Order: sequence, then structure tokens, then C-alpha cells
Amino acid sequence: MLHQLKRLAKHSAIYGLGGLVSRVLAILLLPLYTRYLSPSDYGAIETLVAASAVLVTLLRAGISSAFFRFYFDAEDDTGRTRVVRTAFWFTMTMSTAALIAGLAVAGPISQLLFSSGDRAGLVRAAFIGLWAQMNFEQITSLFRVEERSLQFAVASISNVLITIVMTIVLVVGFNQHALGVIVGNFIGTLAVYIVLLAYRRYQLGLEFDRRLLREMNRFGLPLVPAAIFLWGINFSDRLFLVRYVGQDEVGLYSIGVRLASAIVFLQFAFRTAWPAFAYSIKSDDEAKQTYAWVLTYLVLITCWISLALGVLSPWLARLLTKPEFYGGARVVSLLAFAGVAFTAYTVVAIGVGRARKTQFNWVVTGVAAALNIGMNFVLVPRYGMIGAAISTAAAYSAMFVLMTLNAQRVFPAPYQWRRVATAAGVAVALDVTGEWAGVGLGVAVALVIAYPVALGALGFYSPGERRRIAQLARRFVPAR
Repeated sequence: MLHQLKRLAKHSAIYGLGGLVSRVLAILLLPLYTRYLSPSDYGAIETLVAASAVLVTLLRAGISSAFFRFYFDAEDDTGRTRVVRTAFWFTMTMSTAALIAGLAVAGPISQLLFSSGDRAGLVRAAFIGLWAQMNFEQITSLFRVEERSLQFAVASISNVLITIVMTIVLVVGFNQHALGVIVGNFIGTLAVYIVLLAYRRYQLGLEFDRRLLREMNRFGLPLVPAAIFLWGINFSDRLFLVRYVGQDEVGLYSIGVRLASAIVFLQFAFRTAWPAFAYSIKSDDEAKQTYAWVLTYLVLITCWISLALGVLSPWLARLLTKPEFYGGARVVSLLAFAGVAFTAYTVVAIGVGRARKTQFNWVVTGVAAALNIGMNFVLVPRYGMIGAAISTAAAYSAMFVLMTLNAQRVFPAPYQWRRVATAAGVAVALDVTGEWAGVGLGVAVALVIAYPVALGALGFYSPGERRRIAQLARRFVPAR
């Protein structure tokens, strides 16, 4: 068990390196964005990101999820290569068709999203970015199934660095505002993708297995409506804010999302490593035990980070943004803890994929999305972005609970529910204490440090964990 957890931690850490660089630079770029972009520009970018997420989900038709399951089901190298090539050409075909259509109808899309045709150029740039994103993610998934996390990190960091340089050049040097941000993003992705195409050419021959594609679609297509509902939870809050409050509120809300991005970084690192790791465990009994321990430790780590983000968010906003954007800090805590629920959902949902019982995933995410939309209707007109953040947190929590019930039915695992509830409850209690009491910076830091101590007082740690903690303490604290 310890070996498996170390393996997952190792690959998550390396995968997360690229995500860490991306998130840190995204936060450091906030002064640039808030100086050269208006809240309306920022809101337009976020709106197009949301729309692109929907299209990517539809166009993939579940093939990205099926790719991991079928790759590990293949019995030999020939079978695995067939899975790789079939997924590659399917993705290439779907993304290219979307690009052609998007370029042709950019004007009407701009009118639909922004009530004006003035942003048609921005829409065209977003479709080019969509093509680059789909194909880049498909080709880098090869590194993930091969557990070549270092190569994946190199590709990701290269993408980020090129993106940052081009974004600064376009936004600052050429004064391209929102267009510069979107174009800068896809230039980095395209540049690295072209290099990877040359590197992977031996695996990308002209081979396409229609029977295999049908089997992969049978597995993946039920996940498409589930992913669309998940998108509804992720991004519909922006649409409600635009409709009921205004584009400026979307910009402030997006700042809150950025400040909470440390939890998103951890999600990225874990979700990148998790499918290949989880499916590579051959024994079902070993998999169940491993999944249980992973959930406990993941909730512990994400809750600690969420607590830190929540109580420190006012100072992070002051450090990284201008006064007119400080209000975005108000939603950081809710969004960070929503991320905890979503990360936990990712763990338990893998049991459904392992059992190949994905047909009810859409029910789980559909109920959560309905809850989210209903709460947005009620809360956003009255409470603005706070209402949107509450709706998001409630939906993710419901999704986790419902998926747990579904997954335990088809692939029951011995999850450590008392410890999971303790880790989450203590973090939420400390966060509420800090935010409602309006504590100063010193007390906020003290609350973050107090978290593992409070867990110990409540009996969270197992005897083995306590012995390990004691050993570490003796190693780093010299005896008198």
C-alpha cells in the first residue's frame, strides 16, 4: 500500500510541476491583466473559456476517458498502438471540423454571446485555441499512460513559458487586450504540439479501427452528458452573473477563481496521474484498499490548502491586484472548498469506470447541475457572486455524495468516512472562525498552522501515522 501511495504521489508531484508553474505565473500575471484589461475584457475571456469547455466535451464524445481504460485493457503493444491511433485520428477529425465551422460562423456566435458582432475576431481565436487544446491533450495523454510524468511536465512547462512570453508581447507590446490573451495561449500550445507530433510520429500511423472506436464510444458516450452537466456546474455561474449582475461582476468573480487556483493546481496534478494509476492496479482488492487511503489523504491535503486560501485571501488580493478587484477575495473560501468536494468525487468515480458501469454518471451530475442552476436562479440576483459561489459548493458536495452511493453499489471500497469527515469538518470550522471574526494576518496564519494539531486532538491519526509523525519530529527537532 505504501509503495502504491508513494508511486501516485511521485507522479502527481511531477505532473503538478507544469501545473504549478502555470498557476503561479497566472497569479503573477494578475497585475498585468488588471492593468491592461478591463473587467469587461476579462469577463469576455472567461465566457469564451466556458463555451470552449462545452464544445471540447461534445467533440471528444468520451474518447479521452475511454482511452485510458482501453489502453490498459489491451493485451499487447499492437493492441495499445491501435488504441492510440484510433483515438488520435478521431480527435483530429472532430477538432478540425469544429475549427472550420467556428471560423465560418464567428459573427453570429459573437452576437449570441456578447450581443454584438464586435468580438468575432476573439471568437475565431478561441476556435483555433480549441483545436490546439484538443489535439495537444490527446497527444500528451500518451505520456500519462506510459507514466512518463517527467516528459509530460517538460511539455507542459514549455507550453506555459511560450504562452506567457507571447501573451506579454501581444497584450503589452501590441496592445491587443483580450485578443492578445487568447492568441498568446494557443501559440504556446501549437508550438509544443508540432514538436510532439514529430516526436510521436512512429505511433501515429494511418490506422483507424472502427470496431474499437464503437467500443470506446460505448464506454465514453454516457460520460458526455455527465461532463456537460459538470460544465454547467463549473461555468454556468458566469452566465448567471452576466445576466443578473453584469460583466464587471464576472471579472471580479474570475479574480476569486484565480486566487483559489492553488486548489485547482492540486486537482490538475492529481487528476492527471489518477486514471492511469488507478486502472494500472490489476487486483480489485488491492485497488479498493488503495482508493480508500487515497481519498483520506487527498481530503486532508486539499482541506488544509483550502483553509489557507480562505483565511489569507484578503491579503493575497491586496498583494496581487488593484483596489477595484479586491472584492474577488470574498468567494475564494467557498470556491476552494468546492474544489475539495470535486477532487473527492474524482476519487470515488474511478470505481464506476473500473467496473465499466458508466451509464448512470449523467444522473449524478445531472441532479447536481439542476441543484446548481436552481440555486443560481435564487441566489445570484440577490447575492451576486457570493450566491454563485454557494451554488457551486453545494452542487459539488451533492455530486460527491451521489457518486459515492453509485460507486459503492458497483465497486464497493472501504473508505475511511470518519477520518474524511473529521478532516473536512475541522478545516471548515477554522475557516469560518477566521473569516467571520475578521482576524488579522497573524491570527490567520496561526489558524492554518493549528489545523494538523486540531486533527491530532480529535483522534484523526492512526497509530502508524502517529509513530511516523514522531519519527519525523525527532529527525528535524534536535534533542536537548
